[in-house]
Amino acid sequence: MIRIGIILGSTRPNRNGEQVAKWVLENAARREDAEFELIDLRDYPLPHLDEPMPPSFGQYQKEHTRQWAATIASFDGFVIVTPEYNHGTSGVLKNAIDFLYAEWNNKAVGFVSYGAVGGARAVEHLRLVAGELQMADVRQQVALSMLTEFENFSVFKPGDYNLPALTTMLDQVIAWSGALAHVRDAANVSLSGA
Repeated sequence: MIRIGIILGSTRPNRNGEQVAKWVLENAARREDAEFELIDLRDYPLPHLDEPMPPSFGQYQKEHTRQWAATIASFDGFVIVTPEYNHGTSGVLKNAIDFLYAEWNNKAVGFVSYGAVGGARAVEHLRLVAGELQMADVRQQVALSMLTEFENFSVFKPGDYNLPALTTMLDQVIAWSGALAHVRDAANVSLSGA
């Protein structure tokens, strides 16, 4: 079964992302073509990148990095729930992504964003990062406006018109995650020297 991690990309107190991530998970969990799990960055309190070697070397020396790497490695694809802060993603999410390299490679990623303009600029930022990490970012995005999808900018009340975009994005992430399985397998064989 394909495993998709839903990464909650904010750790801010009173964050809106928790409501959004739970909405994604509740809708995704109704599917039978993949397993979904919430990955809350609060559960992985990573410091600013503190590994002495570049992540592309895969020589992790810190226990927090090894735990984070094991979590990310266990998934076939991801849905990233991101806020938009200052026309970009959150610093904590970017930091968590930057800790690793091979664990992201050849996996699909889709985005659910929220902000004044639906978080569109944060996702554009993340698409560039995904490309460098050899991830396949899917076309469909769910962009949630703080003006229309949140009551008083804090209580998430998504309109049902968001569901087709969510469904399509999940379809694409699952399809690409499955299609990239043989690429991941081949890369693992190369790394093991077989």
